Amino acid sequence: MTQRTFETSDGVGLVYQDLGPVSAMPVVLCHGLAAAGLQFEADAAHFVRKGYRVLVPDLRGHGLSGVPITMRDEDFSITRMARDLVEMLDHAGIDRVNWVGNSLGGILALSLVGTDPRRLASLATFGTAYTLDLPPFLPHMLPLVYAALGPGLTAAITARTTSRNVEAQELVASILREFSPRAGKAVGANVRKYDLIANARAYEAPILLIRCGLDHAVNRALPRTLDAMADRPNFTLADIPEGGHCANLDAPEKLYAILENFWRHHGLAAKAVPRMAGA
Repeated sequence: MTQRTFETSDGVGLVYQDLGPVSAMPVVLCHGLAAAGLQFEADAAHFVRKGYRVLVPDLRGHGLSGVPITMRDEDFSITRMARDLVEMLDHAGIDRVNWVGNSLGGILALSLVGTDPRRLASLATFGTAYTLDLPPFLPHMLPLVYAALGPGLTAAITARTTSRNVEAQELVASILREFSPRAGKAVGANVRKYDLIANARAYEAPILLIRCGLDHAVNRALPRTLDAMADRPNFTLADIPEGGHCANLDAPEKLYAILENFWRHHGLAAKAVPRMAGA
């Protein structure tokens, strides 16, 4: 796995993994809130074996990436974090990608299809609703929980509610133990309430929503999304009944099959593509 680093336009050091041949069809695997690129290590290896180039970012405030000096809520806005990812593509010399986003990774992509739609050849999400409206106090709970229970116990409890897979629980817990609750609060303040349905409806490239049967919290928020997208000819809904919020950890083979069938159907499966001019 090749680790690459760059500095964003607002001065934050970001880390991403860049795997596979530079001329291959590129895929981005983007994690959610309080996770890290490590979540997708096995998945990245799978898609490289299938002939793709795979980028796996650590979002700002997550994993090996840095944080803004000021740590203000606005430093973690949806548009700012989405801009980070465009800058990552530029740094990697990649023009267009198949995007796979889990939770926050899907939210940021939905922002991008409004501002930079040509950069996404396709968009697939799981654990993501296109609109959300949660109480304003919720983001403030994360630092309080970490302070009350400590990182270890908080990580263990959260991991058990995230996946039924014991190995997956260990991975999730290891990531959460190192996560900054201050960063979590700042991100949460921005993503607790958003509406990106208009972006999704205006997006003309293939779009896939994977609904996971055990992801109960997100599923409660999905009806508005599904109603809004039902008439879009480029929209596909697929189900993983045994999947939780991080379905790639619960049912990886099912997720791979859905993604590869989706890309193949739209002519976006692994094949050589030209690098961006000047890369």
